[in-house]
Amino acid sequence: MKAWPLLAVLILATGGAQALAQDTRASTRNDTGADARFKDIYTAEWAWRSGKAGANAKPDNSRLDTADAASQQERLDYWQNVMQQLDGIDVKQLSPENQVNYAVYRDQIANLLADQRFGQWQMPFNSDSAFWSDIGYDLGGDRLRTADDYRKYLDKLGQIPEYFDQQIDAMRAGLKRGFSVPRAVLDGRDRSIKSVADLTDPTQAGFYKPLVQMPASIPASDQAAMRAQAQQLIRDGIIPAYAKLLKFFDDEYVPQARKTLAAEALPDGKAWYAQQLKEYTTLDLTPDQIHQIGLEQVAKIHAQMLDVMKRTGFKGDFAAFLAFLRSDPQFYAKTPQELLDKTAWVAKEVDGQMSRFFGHLPRERFTIVPVPDAIAPFYTSGRGGPDEYMVNTYDLKSRALYNMPALTLHESYPGHSLQLELAGEQTDQPDFRSSGYISAYGEGWGLYSEYLGNEMGIYKTPYQEFGYLTYQMWRACRLVVDTGIHHLGWTREQAVQYLHDNTALSDHEIDTEVDRYISWPGQADSYELGYLKIRELRAKAEQALGSKFDIRHFHDTILSMGSVPLPVLEQRIDRFIADGGPEPQWPCDCGKAEKTD
Repeated sequence: MKAWPLLAVLILATGGAQALAQDTRASTRNDTGADARFKDIYTAEWAWRSGKAGANAKPDNSRLDTADAASQQERLDYWQNVMQQLDGIDVKQLSPENQVNYAVYRDQIANLLADQRFGQWQMPFNSDSAFWSDIGYDLGGDRLRTADDYRKYLDKLGQIPEYFDQQIDAMRAGLKRGFSVPRAVLDGRDRSIKSVADLTDPTQAGFYKPLVQMPASIPASDQAAMRAQAQQLIRDGIIPAYAKLLKFFDDEYVPQARKTLAAEALPDGKAWYAQQLKEYTTLDLTPDQIHQIGLEQVAKIHAQMLDVMKRTGFKGDFAAFLAFLRSDPQFYAKTPQELLDKTAWVAKEVDGQMSRFFGHLPRERFTIVPVPDAIAPFYTSGRGGPDEYMVNTYDLKSRALYNMPALTLHESYPGHSLQLELAGEQTDQPDFRSSGYISAYGEGWGLYSEYLGNEMGIYKTPYQEFGYLTYQMWRACRLVVDTGIHHLGWTREQAVQYLHDNTALSDHEIDTEVDRYISWPGQADSYELGYLKIRELRAKAEQALGSKFDIRHFHDTILSMGSVPLPVLEQRIDRFIADGGPEPQWPCDCGKAEKTD
């Protein structure tokens, strides 16, 4: 997924606990019950969070996030206030629909609050994602339609230097208390900063692209003036800001970054890692329990891989087969376009199967694009969103074609692109749900989508079947590796070797992935655990419903929920079974009949 590093998880605005209290007091004077009080709380908080209300926020959300220490303390105070108000609601008095909303929202606020308490804002990047490369999404350059949109965009460009200064101050504070990205994963991570810092022509910056073609409704003279302003802002503000960040990164951050790897080695690390696991998996599992689940899944999938290997006719052992897959030219595209073309072919094969497995399909469509050059060397193989499926064409010898069917199923249809497009159409859900992304649900669905490739007939050769299994093994290994690094004291070399011995991933992919796990504790565990829960729920529904089970209704029910914690999803499927497996209503009937004790 496009991280959607945390799918724009939170465009936080300034405001304050006092503003919340005032908003809530004003809106609760006419309360008619628990539902009204709950709606007042989340409506005021979401407006504050998204920058549409609050003492210091512009009503048009035309400001970038603020990252200074005072704003971070304000968020902590604000969300503590929200949590106190949530705790004052009798959940049993909420409607069934709002009991679901409450469960989702309370988890969301708890995670936001925990991130503030642990000072996670002092480590605003990892080896996968960074504020300086993700800022383009916050700017909204792909969503400009009117002259006013462009003016707001230019205003945000002007705010980048101050924003970067705040992030540098935050990272300095993190270094001071030993809360940093590990030194072991920092080599080369300045490449994406340097790609902007070294520019001499402002029109070559990605920030300028939205100005190249502007709507004809904007007068030519205004277009010219905006382009000139953008060039000036990029030349005199943004490029120097990246240069300053580059100097800080190379001269201060890298030399002072911590030498340890484990999350548990950080200040209050055991508690922080436990919180990260809870946030990303939505389950109450200890690191040791997760590690054991991983070992069991690795053993199970390895036996399946051996069976498929035999069907290829290969005569050597497992290690030799992996070496063969990693090195034989027949398995790799010769040009980036060939890789994109073969990916597009798989996507169209999947299109032909969708109506067999889904009753409700979205109106939105996705396109396939290469990962931008500036981030490709350290980026994952692909990432999918509601409008784009990004395919990494860097280092083609590491992008095996036998993996592309599984990757495409996960990132586009029926995986992330489908899931996020449908979530965007759930207009009856509160904004905090339709705009949220819960990793265990989303990545679990993506991995389940790879599994569906078997039933869709997408894996047509033993090598593609092995690619599917190596992707399954990859996610099972994550449970072992993530907990190994952050709880059991594994070295980077141990983690690399474990993936090398158990999967057919290329060495480049393994290096990239291990660095990701080191610098992003807990996130890697969400995939397999979410997948196993969905498989468990499907088996439960199939057994209970028998001939009444309709795979389309089951899938539609899961997707109609939007992104929810796994316990909430399980409650919904229990109701789906109790109701006889009906087709869900669209927009979502996701709140009907779910109860909490």
